[in-house]
Amino acid sequence: MSQVSETTRTIRVDLGDRSYDIAIGPDLLDQAGALIAERLGERHVVIITDSNVGPLYAERLEESLAKAGHTGRTIQIEAGEQSKSFIYLESLLDDLLSEGLERGTVLLALGGGVIGDLTGFTASIALRGIEFVQIPTTLLAQVDSSVGGKTAINSPHGKNLIGTFYQPRVVIADTSTLTTLPPRELGAGYAETVKYGLLGDAEFFEWLEQDGTGVLSGNAGIQTRAIVRACEMKAEIVNQDERETGRRALLNLGHTFAHALEAETGFGGTLLHGEAVAIGMVLAFDLSVTLGLCPAEDAARVRAHFEAVGLPTTLPSHPSDKWDAQTLIEHMSRDKKVQAGRTTFVLVRGIGDSFLTNEVGHADLVQLLDNMAATA
Repeated sequence: MSQVSETTRTIRVDLGDRSYDIAIGPDLLDQAGALIAERLGERHVVIITDSNVGPLYAERLEESLAKAGHTGRTIQIEAGEQSKSFIYLESLLDDLLSEGLERGTVLLALGGGVIGDLTGFTASIALRGIEFVQIPTTLLAQVDSSVGGKTAINSPHGKNLIGTFYQPRVVIADTSTLTTLPPRELGAGYAETVKYGLLGDAEFFEWLEQDGTGVLSGNAGIQTRAIVRACEMKAEIVNQDERETGRRALLNLGHTFAHALEAETGFGGTLLHGEAVAIGMVLAFDLSVTLGLCPAEDAARVRAHFEAVGLPTTLPSHPSDKWDAQTLIEHMSRDKKVQAGRTTFVLVRGIGDSFLTNEVGHADLVQLLDNMAATA
């Protein structure tokens, strides 16, 4: 990594001939062109970004690419979860193909999880697969969605139901981009950061209980430490289970609940993904307590930490009527992790000790959701 400064940390995702580096550090947008050239040579690149991120960082990335000898252009799409759809996928593919897309073209995903997912999926199917690079600009994308090769778009039937496993060639996480992130988006990313401690590293969670507010207040050192640890854990899990046939599914802690909440609220602004995940993790711990698997004090610690940093732990007001347990369960039944008609949940024996099960009883689930709905 001769092209990066001493403040940059590098984590390797070790997948044989599909291995790649995650570079984490400040001001990496200015070095992105060199980092890409170092791995891929001088290439024709297309930056895919959105209407929020493009005006902030696209020109700077373009300059970095040109300086390193790359040619290319930028495509900007509308910001928001609605862009993870067939309509935007078709529009993006048509734009790329009409301009003479070649197999040597590299797509650069400049933005958050929506852009990363859409760009990665596009790369995986365009011309039967072209290379792409993740340049995540949100905390959520830097700690989670940019790493591991999951790509997807949403369906009216549920979140991320249409997609592929397709690894990037490099992930470039410029921590300086977090300075322009709205507080609510930063909080949503923080929920995904906490997830790593809750599913497998109790010491990391303890550190976040003490210093995690620094992630949200913009302490660059604390942010970098948190991102590095999350990426270390994500890389180690992906190395063992790339296609989520076993341990990788633990990364879905809280997500079965979260995706149901997002589906019920229409993937809009009522709940950001990370906010839904925070509520989902609270529900997973509460359910584990109900089933006699987890100490009640651990669930209380999780709830208290999320409340202390301003993340939701209860349901918001329903966008049209009221929350209904059976409706949420129906959303869960369409989750991509359902097997043989049974929904898979990530439950816990305590903080840092998670496991998979499809043995959750319907009555226990209804009671849990009814109790949560009563507080909305």
